[in-house]
Parts: sequence; C-alpha cells; structure tokens
Amino acid sequence: MTFDPGLQGWKLHRTADNPGFTGLIGPLWARQAPDGLWQYAFQAQPQHLNAIGIVHGGMLMSFADHALGMMVWHAVARRACATVSLNNQFVAPARTGDWVEAAGRIVRQTRSLVFIQGSVSVGGAEVLICDGIWKILGEK
Repeated sequence: MTFDPGLQGWKLHRTADNPGFTGLIGPLWARQAPDGLWQYAFQAQPQHLNAIGIVHGGMLMSFADHALGMMVWHAVARRACATVSLNNQFVAPARTGDWVEAAGRIVRQTRSLVFIQGSVSVGGAEVLICDGIWKILGEK
C-alpha cells in the first residue's frame, strides 16, 4: 500500500514548483497541527540519497533549515528571517521511501532573534536533532 499524505492532512508545500533551491530538495509537504504549530515532511526518493543509498546528510540539513525557518517565519507573523546558525547532529539514517518529518519548538525570542530546537524523524524515531538561531530581518 502506498502512503497517501493527503489522508493525514498533509498538503503539497508551495516549494514544489519553486525554481529556487527549495524546489530542488522537494517535493515538500506541510500541515498545521491541532496545537497550531506547522509541520513539514518529505518522502525520501532516489534524488535524496548519497552514494551508499541512504538520505544524504546535506538533504537532511537543508530540510531542517527550511522547516525550522518556516516555523520561525510563522512565529514572527510572516516577517522575513534568515538563518544565523544551525547545529545538526545525525542520529540514524533515513532510507528510500521513508516519510521524513520535521518538528520544532521556539525556545526564546527577542526583538531581533529567534532561538529554536528541532528534530527530523522517521516513524517517530529521530534521525537528526538540531538547534538554531534566526535573525528577524524586517516587515512582511
């Protein structure tokens, strides 16, 4: 049986037709959880793999950067933000066909910076943990 993200409330994220970098790492999916937080995901496909057949670490880090950045963007009323730092630790591999999800929580927010912790997981098991700082750049 093929996984159908639409059955679980996932919608194709707007990056799917993006000619920029985020369009290259997709397709990405998004949904708003009942608690109001946004979640992001992708299904690991051959283009996401490294030479040994697991999801490339650069893919996982790019996905985490995008997902956490979107979470920050929502948290600051959709004002432009940029990653200041993002620390990643690889915990386990993700493989072809895996549904890879990102979750995060804002730890602290100042007038110009947002501190966030996150994880990337497959079936509830973490494959990457991360923390980052985003700079709030300006208005909508």
